[in-house]
Amino acid sequence: MINVALVDDQQLVRQGIAGLLSLSENISILWQAENGEHAQQLLQETEQKPDVMLLDIRMPKVNGIELVNLLRAQGKTLPILMLTTFDDSELFLQSLKAGANGFLLKDVSLDKLVNAVNTLADGGFVAEPVVMKQLNKGLSDVPIIEELTEKELQILKLIAGGFSNKEIARSIFLAEGTVKNHVSTILSKLNTRDRTRAVLIALNQGLV
Repeated sequence: MINVALVDDQQLVRQGIAGLLSLSENISILWQAENGEHAQQLLQETEQKPDVMLLDIRMPKVNGIELVNLLRAQGKTLPILMLTTFDDSELFLQSLKAGANGFLLKDVSLDKLVNAVNTLADGGFVAEPVVMKQLNKGLSDVPIIEELTEKELQILKLIAGGFSNKEIARSIFLAEGTVKNHVSTILSKLNTRDRTRAVLIALNQGLV
């Protein structure tokens, strides 16, 4: 069973998404929060931790992107799926830089939402095709200089999940310096100097 935390300032939206997900046999709503501040409180107070968090972007007090930044700064690697009513590529980029693991529009179908939750629970990444289309302009022409090794692909997936070099090193039992060297090689092979752009290229090329 995948335990999901749901964070959205609109009660009707929360109830609607919770109702949809309750139709799935392998997903359970662990708790619901009305903003990022409330979510932080529940994360601290609730003994059972969620497997995946569904997070609205625009909220009062602490918004979705601010919450992702806070959680990642605390070293929490909880998979986070951002939900929004806006097909805004800039919001997607901000979410990606913060360390979110996925980005979908709220008018998503039940099947697509369930698949996204399952994908994140398995360590994968999802992105809204409409938004990716906006961001993909020019990326399809970016040459991958050299094929990535299995270890580099593993690290690239962790980069896409918002992991820092230190967190990657801890999770795959490597020295931080070794991870840093791998990251440099990955960026070189993807012909970019930027981690966020590397993730976009990887998404475009189907590497993550």
